[in-house]
Amino acid sequence: MSRHKLSWLQRLAMYGVDHLRQLFASLGELWRTPLSSLMTIAVLGVSLALPASFYVLLKNAESVSAFWQSKAQISLYLQQNTTEQQVTELQQRLAALPEIEKITYISAEQGLSDFKGAAGFAEALDLLADNPLPAVFILGLSEAGRAPDAAELLLADMNAEPTVATARLDMAWLARLSGIVDLLRQVVVGMASLLLAGVLLVVSNTLRLNILNCRYEIEVMKLVGATDRFIQRPFLYVGLWYGIIGGLLAWWLTLIMVFWLSHKVSALAALYQSDFDLLGLSLQESLLLILTGTLLSLLASGFSVRRHIRAIEPN
Repeated sequence: MSRHKLSWLQRLAMYGVDHLRQLFASLGELWRTPLSSLMTIAVLGVSLALPASFYVLLKNAESVSAFWQSKAQISLYLQQNTTEQQVTELQQRLAALPEIEKITYISAEQGLSDFKGAAGFAEALDLLADNPLPAVFILGLSEAGRAPDAAELLLADMNAEPTVATARLDMAWLARLSGIVDLLRQVVVGMASLLLAGVLLVVSNTLRLNILNCRYEIEVMKLVGATDRFIQRPFLYVGLWYGIIGGLLAWWLTLIMVFWLSHKVSALAALYQSDFDLLGLSLQESLLLILTGTLLSLLASGFSVRRHIRAIEPN
């Protein structure tokens, strides 16, 4: 029993060693045709770097959108004759709404005091017999309340409150910002689909040419009894290396682009008194990029290699 188990382990080890040998031998095939290999890898790298760059753009656009949407707030200007009890009751109703995350109350007296300090003509305001400013509630919206439809419904409900004179929210920029991000998301998906389809075509065509160049060697191998699976293996490993190296090149190109633009973006953000930093690919996203390139290359090579090697038969 142990002898049989040892023999099974030996066969498994020999199988693994044979695959490793062919894996690194196929890497040598890339060096034997350096120009065509470099061209293929460069095309793969650029084809993968472009959707990755679009994704980085979308990621930063969503970050900016989330930041500005977090600043969205509704201002409630109360009626002049609103009593303290009515203010308290309104505040309790507002606190129960899930669309509202934060409530700030500014009384009429506090508003006038703040206005005097900011306007610079406090003496003129002292001549007024009555305080013309209303009490104000400033409502910070939650994530659910920042959606344009939810914010519009909430604004309508606030305008219907009897103690509210006016409720204001700039809905136009919220809708525009959300629309721009949605459009950008669709563009990224469309461009990524086209470019990743290009990766499939490039790898498939490159391996087809490699197989045609080795046509006579494949015919000889089939004459001496080699199976299609054995002949396909080196070409599949070449496709694997194309995907790995192309994915690494795409990651490097995306990293260079983010580094090059980060200084420009930081300088632009400083003009608007912001400390926004350009977001790049995280570790998981970088690994996913390389894995995507590898899987696409394996898919294309598997389809192309099986199809064209089966078509080659010795005369």
